[in-house]
Amino acid sequence: MAAVAVVLALLFGGVAYASWSGGEGFLAVMAGVGALMTAWAGTTTLFRD
Repeated sequence: MAAVAVVLALLFGGVAYASWSGGEGFLAVMAGVGALMTAWAGTTTLFRD
């Protein structure tokens, strides 16, 4: 599950970068938040109590 989260976080990060480069600030922020949330969810699958 964490490997899938890494791939999706990278895709979200790519969208954020491309959006920021293209001047779409809102889309860049939303994609960046998506990348962070996906990375967080993947991390929690590794470190469960």
